[in-house]
Amino acid sequence: MNFTAQEIANITHGEVDGDPNVSVDNLSRIEEGIPGTLSFLANPKYTQYIYTTKASIVLVNKDFRPDHEIRATLVRVEDAYVAFATLLEYYNKISKARSGISSLAFISETAIIGKNVYIGEWAYIGKDVRIGDNTLVYPQVYIGDHTVVGGDTILYPGVRIYSENRIGNRCTLHSGAVIGSDGFGFAPQSDQHYVKVAQIGNVIIEDDVEIGANTTIDRATLGSTIIRRGAKLDNLIQVAHNVEIGENTVIAAQTGISGSSKLGRNCMIGGQVGIIGHLSIADDVKIAAQSGIGGTIRTKASVVQGSPAFDVARYRRSYIHFKNLPDLFRRLEQLENKLQELERRS
Repeated sequence: MNFTAQEIANITHGEVDGDPNVSVDNLSRIEEGIPGTLSFLANPKYTQYIYTTKASIVLVNKDFRPDHEIRATLVRVEDAYVAFATLLEYYNKISKARSGISSLAFISETAIIGKNVYIGEWAYIGKDVRIGDNTLVYPQVYIGDHTVVGGDTILYPGVRIYSENRIGNRCTLHSGAVIGSDGFGFAPQSDQHYVKVAQIGNVIIEDDVEIGANTTIDRATLGSTIIRRGAKLDNLIQVAHNVEIGENTVIAAQTGISGSSKLGRNCMIGGQVGIIGHLSIADDVKIAAQSGIGGTIRTKASVVQGSPAFDVARYRRSYIHFKNLPDLFRRLEQLENKLQELERRS
């Protein structure tokens, strides 16, 4: 798909500096730019490449002032990185546009399907399901009975949504995501067997949430597991029953959150973090990758690291000693040997 410099300026609320009619049909990194592509300059470290790039159009900040002649047409914007992201999203929506309902999909007679909904081959839509306008349901998606899916939401191939769950507007669920599987609830018996505790709650995913590939979100035992508005979950995350994740919190891959824990707003959780059950994490908390959270974090905007995790500044100071423990132990042995020798001589 072709875009002219003027069309790009219109989308990004920018100004053209050069030929407004030059067009591009692809993207490139500024250091590898080729004719017919669009690139951007946001990091000053890459400024040298704007004078040599062969990209036809380059997004730059409005305050950029070149030291040498530039062959590319510039589109000046408030923030080149944000503008580039806006263009990517715009292109993404166009390129992934789908329409129509496949004759190979199963749709219950009691389901209510909104306007301009796409439903692909081998998708299954259960009883009393409601799907909002402009939603894309890719092939082999399963939506269980009594589930509600909002408008402008994308369910990629292989998404599985169990019954009675709620998915908001403008959400994206990537392939392999499982929403509403049973929470891990088993009651130990005196004979060392376990009796399954029925999980009769559901999952509520609010608006503007993104769920990564192969991430699982368990239904609540009672009540709801809740992913609040704007949260972003990476691939391969486990969210257990009755967990609540606050608005705009982001969580990286391979993190596991145990049952009934509550995460605040605007938190940033690194990869491979483990969070035990029944605790709370305050708003704006940052947790470094591979940390283990074994207790409630009450202080807003805390930054923690380690397993068990504690204040990141203390952790970094302590780490200096952790990695030197073998040397410290050898020195201690040497001192003990010298002390014993002095005692023998005395």
